[in-house]
Amino acid sequence: MFRTHTRGELRISDVNKVVTLSGWVQRSRKMGGMTFVDLRDRYGITQLVFNEAVNVELCDAANKLGREFVIQVKGEVRERSNKNANLSTGDIELNVTELNVLNSAATPPFTIEDNTDGGDDIRMKYRYLDLRRNTVRLNLELRHKMTIEVRSYLDKLGFLEIETPILIGSTPEGARDFVVPSRMNPGQFYALPQSPQLFKQLLMVSGFDRYFQIAKCFRDEDLRADRQPEFTQIDCEMSFVEQEDVISTFEGMAKHLFKTIRGLEITDAFPRMTWQEAMRLYGSDKPDIRFGMTFVELMGILKGKGFSVFDNATYIGGICAEGAASYTRKQLDSLTEYVKRSQIGAKGLVYARVEADGNVKSSVDKFYTQETLQELKAAFNAKSGDLILILSGDNVMKTRKQLCELRLEMGNQLGLRDKKTFACLWVIDFPLFEWDEESGRFMAMHHPFTSPKLEDVPLLDTNPGEVRANAYDMVINGVEVGGGSIRIHDSALQNKMFKLLGFTEARAQEQFGFLMNAFKFGAPPHGGLAYGLDRWVSLFAGLDSIRDCIAFPKNNSGRDVMADAPSALEQSQLDELNLIVEIKE
Repeated sequence: MFRTHTRGELRISDVNKVVTLSGWVQRSRKMGGMTFVDLRDRYGITQLVFNEAVNVELCDAANKLGREFVIQVKGEVRERSNKNANLSTGDIELNVTELNVLNSAATPPFTIEDNTDGGDDIRMKYRYLDLRRNTVRLNLELRHKMTIEVRSYLDKLGFLEIETPILIGSTPEGARDFVVPSRMNPGQFYALPQSPQLFKQLLMVSGFDRYFQIAKCFRDEDLRADRQPEFTQIDCEMSFVEQEDVISTFEGMAKHLFKTIRGLEITDAFPRMTWQEAMRLYGSDKPDIRFGMTFVELMGILKGKGFSVFDNATYIGGICAEGAASYTRKQLDSLTEYVKRSQIGAKGLVYARVEADGNVKSSVDKFYTQETLQELKAAFNAKSGDLILILSGDNVMKTRKQLCELRLEMGNQLGLRDKKTFACLWVIDFPLFEWDEESGRFMAMHHPFTSPKLEDVPLLDTNPGEVRANAYDMVINGVEVGGGSIRIHDSALQNKMFKLLGFTEARAQEQFGFLMNAFKFGAPPHGGLAYGLDRWVSLFAGLDSIRDCIAFPKNNSGRDVMADAPSALEQSQLDELNLIVEIKE
């Protein structure tokens, strides 16, 4: 056999045993007549000892081993004289009597260490080597443990894991689909699912009242730290439920994961916040509530005092950073440049310091009396040493989002966003629709199958923009880790929804007719939620990007630089699929 034990398995109790080990050479060190080799596999590291005084040829062979050589060794376990408390196997070493090189290895392009010298691009190109690093391996082990716990939790609640199709019809609402040409149906295309939404609703019609799936999903959209073109959802649906039932079930799952994976016992109910309140206080529908700095609207205090920037504004709002009055002019100028960046787009930043004597010193002092500045101080309940930061603009929502970015940046700078601290929140009562200026029509904020609040249904005929959705998102540390809704199960209401979204009857039937027809045969009230598995794992691992918890991720251009995908097809393949490729300038 290639091995009797793994690298992390041997302990002091195994001393005097003769064992066989296999793995990769992590590093080697020659010290006089002794050669020490660290042998690694995914379970850990074991130190090997080759003694020139005992076997010169064997020691010479050990000295020729390079990093990442795959070897097999046999020897006797003995207690180390110089123990390593940082290794689980640090009390022992293997006195090698036999060495077999199973495969030599080229010198890797970066060090296979926790703190590697490889940059993102090179590690993505050689991802199979990057996966050997302990830090990356731990992320994938964490992912595995979470999926086991998810399945266990849902199984105990009577959920069935059911797979839904990967090749489906295209529904070009929301994000762009990835499409797949059909050879057997020339000129026609499948789409890869953005979610299993339609099929899980059909499962409810079928009587499978508790469904889940750890589902691959695909969206052809611009990438960022928490997005990949293919990602994994913990997708769930339940019949005969209301919003409270769904929230209770999946808040329970969240608490279960915190306890089993992170060892954190959460007994209190997660707080809830309406979408309107989240936007008013945080400028975001996924607020990070680990720290304060909530928004204060300042129109009544600062408008109409001769400062044209504020006098012409539709919205003036600010945040108060406790203890940050010590910020230098250089730091404040840097903050101003930060909010003026193109991705944020603010025109400038006004600041006010609360001095040690209680007076307020502002960057726009000449326009405001100390009396007005004291009103500003009182609005924030600010104290000596605090720093007030103010933004304004002619679009309320846009300015709030800019202020949100400033708040998060201040949270980072002041060390208020500790990755070891978790703050959970439900955001509820989203708008059902959002107005799209480009198309001149309402769009579904979530998807067309989200039910309106029952008390708001009459507003569908009179004021659709004020209708609230029976929808809910779970937010942890400013990250939306999951969301869902109660679905429409009534054909008449679903048809009205399609009409408000600008669907003709023919188009609605073409895209969603199979679901609408199913509703005619008795659809139960149902609702569900989908958690982002990648986001959960990255949150628990303290990562800045979901890419680091996916075995083979894409880069920011949506490319797999290791496998060089996507790539062009050969002409014979294009001919077989009846495709002509024309690349626009």
